[in-house]
Amino acid sequence: MNENDTASETRPCAHCGRPVPQRSSAGRPFRYCRDNDGECQRASRNVRMRHRASPGLAGQVARTWEVVDRLDQLVGGLSEALHSELSPAGVERQVAEIRAETSGSIAAAHTERDDARRDAERAAAEASAAQQLAAAATAERDEAQHQAEESARVAEQAAKDAEQAQAERDEARREATAAAALKERAEADRDAARDELAVARSELQDVRRDREATERDLAAALRDAETAAQRGEQLRRERDAARDESRRLDAELATARREATEQRETADKTLAGVRRDAADNRKAFEAELAQAHRDIAEARAERDALRALRDDLDRAARDRADLERRLATAQSDAETAQTRAAQLSTQVSDLASALASLGSTRPAPTQPGPADHTPAQPSPA
Repeated sequence: MNENDTASETRPCAHCGRPVPQRSSAGRPFRYCRDNDGECQRASRNVRMRHRASPGLAGQVARTWEVVDRLDQLVGGLSEALHSELSPAGVERQVAEIRAETSGSIAAAHTERDDARRDAERAAAEASAAQQLAAAATAERDEAQHQAEESARVAEQAAKDAEQAQAERDEARREATAAAALKERAEADRDAARDELAVARSELQDVRRDREATERDLAAALRDAETAAQRGEQLRRERDAARDESRRLDAELATARREATEQRETADKTLAGVRRDAADNRKAFEAELAQAHRDIAEARAERDALRALRDDLDRAARDRADLERRLATAQSDAETAQTRAAQLSTQVSDLASALASLGSTRPAPTQPGPADHTPAQPSPA
C-alpha cells in the first residue's frame, strides 16, 4: 500500500486530528475516531456546545460546525434514501411489485375469462340437452299421434265390423221372415190339401169310380203335405238357428261396441295425456331456452367486462411503461443528486478539514472567569 492509497483511505479526525480509516464502498464518511467508543465525537459536541454562544470566531466556528453536522446528517439521510429508493435494487423491487400486481390482475382476468368460457360452454350444453329433450318430446308426441291414429283406425274397423254384423243380422232377419212366409205358405198348402182331401172324400162318397184316382191324388197330396211339413220343420229349425245367430251377432256387436268404446276412451285418455306431456315439455323447453338465452346474455356481458378489463390492463401496461420511463428519469436524477451530494460532502469535508486545521493552529479561547464580565476578544487570524 503506497502513500496515495493511505491518504485516500483515511481522513483526519475532526476533533483530535488523527487519521480515521474510511470504508472503500460508497457511503457516509467517518469524521471521528472509531476506536475510543465515540469520545472524540462527544468531546467535539461538548466543545461546540460551549463555544456556540461565544462571540467572535469561536462562536462562529461552533455554529459553523453545527451547520456542518446538520448538513452532514441531511446528506447522510439523502444518501440513504437515494440508496434505498433509487438504487438499482430499490428500482427493481418497485418494478417487481408492479409486475406482481399486474400479474395478479392478469391471472384474475384469465380466471374470469375461463369461468365465462366454461359458463358459455355449459349454457351451450344445456341448450343442446334442451333441444334433445324437445326432439324426444316431439318423437313421443308423433308416436302418441300414431298410436291415436292406429286406435282410431281400429275403432273405425270395429265400427265397420259392427255395421257388417248388423247387416248380416238384418239379412238373417230377412231370411227368417222369408222362412216364416214359406211356413205360412206350407200351412196354407196343407190347409188347401186338407180341403181338397175333404172334397175328395165327399166326391169319393159321391163318385166311387174315381176312388183310385182320388186315392192317388190323396196320396200325392199327403206326400206333398209331408214334404211341406218337413220343409216347414226345416224352415222352423233354420228360423231358430237364425234367431240364435242373430242373438249371438247382437252379443258380439254389443261386445264390439263396448270394446270400441273402451278403446276410444283409452285412446282419448292417452292422447290427452300425450298432449299434456307435450305441453309440459314444451313449457319446460321454452323455460330452459329462455334460461339459455339469459345465460348467453350474461356470458356476453362478462365477455364485454373482460374486454373492458383487457383495455384496463393495456392502460396499466402503458402506465407501467410510463412509470418505468419515470423511474429511469428519477434514477438519472438520483445519480445526479448523488453526484451533487458527493460534491457537497467533499466540500463540507474540505471545510471541516480547513476548520480543523484552523482550530489546531490557533489556541483555544479562554473561558471567562466569574469575576470577569467582559470576555476576551481573540485576535484575528
